[in-house]
Amino acid sequence: MKSQALYTVSQRIFFDAAHTLQREIEAEGSRRIHGHTYFAEVHVQGPLHPDTGMVIDIGHLRVALAVVRDKLDHHLLDEVPGLGKPTLENLCAFIARELAHLQPAPSRVRVWREALGDGCVLDLR
Repeated sequence: MKSQALYTVSQRIFFDAAHTLQREIEAEGSRRIHGHTYFAEVHVQGPLHPDTGMVIDIGHLRVALAVVRDKLDHHLLDEVPGLGKPTLENLCAFIARELAHLQPAPSRVRVWREALGDGCVLDLR
């Protein structure tokens, strides 16, 4: 039996935001309000739709991701409803939940801070 090919489409955004965080290491700097430039990349995976030749219309992904960006950009992440503690892990989960209505839903969400060299990947499949 021949398996159907899966394609992965992605879209990337960036946002600038501030936060605080209670940590054991680097505690003093983390406790104070400070900011970062974050990058987020969302992957959507699936077969090509026979009528459109696309996994998803990238325009729909772009518009949905712009709505998420507006909720995060130039905000204090500590106060974003539904985010929880402003960790890279929670940012991945928040973005995935905000885009869960897409068809197909995201298969991977990556959030990173280029300047610090750290990041997180959430695989959903």
